[in-house]
Amino acid sequence: MPGIWLYVLAPIVVTMFGAVLTTVRVPSPRQQGALQHFAAGVVFAALGGEVLPDVMHRHAPAATVVGFVLGVAAMFGMRHWGERLESAPGRKTGLPVGIIVAVGIDALLDGLVIGVSFTAATKIGVLVTVALSLEMLFLGLTTALALRESGASAPKAVAITSGLALLIGVGAWLGLTLLRGLSAGTLGGVLSFGAATLLYLVTEELLHDAHKVPETNLVTSLFFAGFLLLFMIEMWIGG
Repeated sequence: MPGIWLYVLAPIVVTMFGAVLTTVRVPSPRQQGALQHFAAGVVFAALGGEVLPDVMHRHAPAATVVGFVLGVAAMFGMRHWGERLESAPGRKTGLPVGIIVAVGIDALLDGLVIGVSFTAATKIGVLVTVALSLEMLFLGLTTALALRESGASAPKAVAITSGLALLIGVGAWLGLTLLRGLSAGTLGGVLSFGAATLLYLVTEELLHDAHKVPETNLVTSLFFAGFLLLFMIEMWIGG
């Protein structure tokens, strides 16, 4: 268990690093797009190479469907709630509450997915943690930037983002403790929930935002580079 918590610590530290980076140098939109493409490829490889095969091998179709539908609903609900908070009267000034809430839920869910992945198998947990650490680097960066743009000072933006990053640990604890005793079929449903959130992350967050910036073949190729890199790591660990 202590070794697992060292892995869980990685995305927390990376998120904080992304926030601190905004106080030193803000990556250009094209650089951010390149990072998003690479992270999307890594997450997609973890999903297709480890998470989905594990779900299939558990042979629990009912739990898989329920978990997947709940995962999609959770991500849509998170987006809708965040948009409503941001558009609510009186939210034209001050901190972007909608973004803070959405990022907090995202961090909690990412931690939950990491915890459940380790519950299923250490290899899955390691690869999912690597993938989500890259995503959280970008999330820490963009969250701190949004806070700075709303008028927050640099230290305050870093502090808030760092606090949100700690929710990754809370989610991981839930996945590692409360869900550890689940049956194989039920755990498959929980992994299916995680698979849905990862799919949403790739298609509706990372790549969706990355495509807002004019792309080059080099930037686009980073998606495939990220996929291939994690795929090779999977083969190496498996060997």
